[in-house]
Amino acid sequence: MGFDPAYAEQARALGKLLAERGIGLVYGGASVGTMGAVADGALAAGGEVIGVIPEHLSSVEISHAGLTELHVVADMHQRKAKMAALSDGFLALPGGAGTLEELFEIWTWSQLGLHTKPLGLVDVGGFYGPLWTFVEHMVSEGFLRAEHRDVIMMDADAAVLLDKFADYLPPAAPKWA
Repeated sequence: MGFDPAYAEQARALGKLLAERGIGLVYGGASVGTMGAVADGALAAGGEVIGVIPEHLSSVEISHAGLTELHVVADMHQRKAKMAALSDGFLALPGGAGTLEELFEIWTWSQLGLHTKPLGLVDVGGFYGPLWTFVEHMVSEGFLRAEHRDVIMMDADAAVLLDKFADYLPPAAPKWA
């Protein structure tokens, strides 16, 4: 959950916001951590929550028991592919190596033209500022095109990101990972 209680608070608030806007949540299926808090916030507000968890993590991460749907898949590769297929856009809250790995993979898929779904960073307390500095460095050093940098939207307010994402959404209720 991180040291700052704001991370968990913002995670629960994001879940509630998604539910209030009729946006379903697709996530890793656990009952713990900030993603568990997002799921709890969405469920408490009456939202749809779909979890995708690999068999080997279903006991370690403690699968969330109250989800709308829970998909148990064979491995992490299937988890990410299933979450991406079920999702209409992607938001990343502050997190660890797994969060970054998933963020960079979905960003790379965008660069390769495998999807055109929106991608956003919820910058709670300036968490993603150092990463953004590095992304700018990648552009200035010629390792990343500006148009690929610009695929990622970032804001401290998840509601602002959802408003920005509206141009990318299908007319039916979207789901977010």
